[in-house]
Amino acid sequence: MRRAKGALAVTIATGALLTVTAPAQAAPAPTLTAAGAIVVDGTNGATLMAKDADTKRPMASTTKIMTALVVATLPGLNLDQKVTVKQEYLDYVYVKGGSSAQLKAGATPTVRQLLYGMMLPSGDDAAYALADTFGTGTTLAARTADFIAKMNAKAKELGLANTVYDSFDGISPTGQNLTSPRDLANLTRHAMTNTLFQTLVKTTTYSTGGTSSVAAWSNTNLLIQPRPTGYAYPGAIGIKTGWTTPAGKCLVFSVVRNGKTIIGVLLNDEERYMDSMALSDWALGPAAGSKTALQRSNTEPIPDVLD
Repeated sequence: MRRAKGALAVTIATGALLTVTAPAQAAPAPTLTAAGAIVVDGTNGATLMAKDADTKRPMASTTKIMTALVVATLPGLNLDQKVTVKQEYLDYVYVKGGSSAQLKAGATPTVRQLLYGMMLPSGDDAAYALADTFGTGTTLAARTADFIAKMNAKAKELGLANTVYDSFDGISPTGQNLTSPRDLANLTRHAMTNTLFQTLVKTTTYSTGGTSSVAAWSNTNLLIQPRPTGYAYPGAIGIKTGWTTPAGKCLVFSVVRNGKTIIGVLLNDEERYMDSMALSDWALGPAAGSKTALQRSNTEPIPDVLD
């Protein structure tokens, strides 16, 4: 593990190495339940704290950060291009038990709508449609494989040495859909320079325009959702949730406060929201008049949304 200059390294009970570069208030970093975690400065990428930040782990639907970035940065991308929803996308979600945008077979959503359908309700059907549309090949399998190759090429381009993709949505067929907290933070920091990506991940709800069996998609990230179903955490601006049995609960988040931005990654964390808010309070200072993470945990138990 890389160790930041001036950092304090502490071996915790699990044997994991926790590296901390304390913010101005010099308080100890909160204890986390995450198997792997990192918080970085969103502007310069400096590591503020890290826990097993270079260990490869399954990432679940945080995979879709790369899926969205690959699409968003395609040359000549037409967001109004229409895509016909194939029954194969819906069958895939049913068989895999994946999260769904509940797209209708035969519907013709735009690429823009598919991006929202993938990033808000974490729709594996929408991710499949995007991979099929923007991959190259004569068969569905060939096109999706080509799209995944594009994801891996982008990872290599960005220097994400501990990241490999074998899926477009995080449902891994081989167990080789892996990343590290540090790689995921670096990917997210890069993705957040893209205006379209920024807009997608901070949106709480979006109309499906009749392309889905639901009227609107809701973001699974409870940090940005209003009360009482979300935490409405002050300064939260996205990014992406994820959950599978191999990966556990995952969360990539970003918070802006007092002119400073942080990006955090929590992998395999049963307390992902409490941990994300505790880390944000630690790194940025509590928002004026806001409850601490512990107070929220005790007084505002909000059911998690698994995706």
